Amino acid sequence: MAYALTPSSRPSLLLIGASRGLGHAMAAEFVSAGWRVVGTVRGTAQTPLHDLAEAHGDQIAIETLDMTVPDQIAALGGRLSGQSFDMLFVNAGTANSDPMQTIGTVSTDEFIRVMVTNALGPLRVIEGLDSLVAPTGLIGIMSSGQGSVSNNETGQREVYRGSKAALNQYMRCYAARDANKLRPMALMAPGWVKTELGGPDAKLTIEESIPSLVAVLFEKRNRPGLEYLDYRGQTVPW
Repeated sequence: MAYALTPSSRPSLLLIGASRGLGHAMAAEFVSAGWRVVGTVRGTAQTPLHDLAEAHGDQIAIETLDMTVPDQIAALGGRLSGQSFDMLFVNAGTANSDPMQTIGTVSTDEFIRVMVTNALGPLRVIEGLDSLVAPTGLIGIMSSGQGSVSNNETGQREVYRGSKAALNQYMRCYAARDANKLRPMALMAPGWVKTELGGPDAKLTIEESIPSLVAVLFEKRNRPGLEYLDYRGQTVPW
């Protein structure tokens, strides 16, 4: 752990995938709102999250996690044992190297990589770390509007779309379990945002998406059950 949190009564967030882009912006928003944040990065390189931690060391701790490696999820759970979080949010995700490939032409290895990162990994994190979240704490994942089956009228980005649709279905399975029905849960669609993943042609800036998305999560904390929401708080059709 690169930074240690001091004891505090602040609400706390465990944020998976916080090194840059949307994750880093989320960490900054939560810090600004007075929360403590434990954010994960995949490697040892300096990231924007490290810069944020240097400015707010009493509110941010950094952990290393590759969520595609089950042993690393278990190890993170062990390191955080005894802590209780008010929110767990999984932001990490990926796209295939050629977003315009059709599902019939993508290689098996590339398909597996995207599905493990976008669908299997997030649910492994949630099932492996949900015991660290308070019983009424929110559990959320960064999905995408492209995971909506009923909204898919244009096709394209087929591998990515399929991975997010699978993620949504697996989260619905998780939410349907009796132990989880009273917990607030959210699948969030941030919009098409100018990031490394979204590309330069995206319609939204991070500043137009993330502050609103975080405000939606704050409001959702008071409403049990799973919802699929966009960054404005509007319901996304499944």
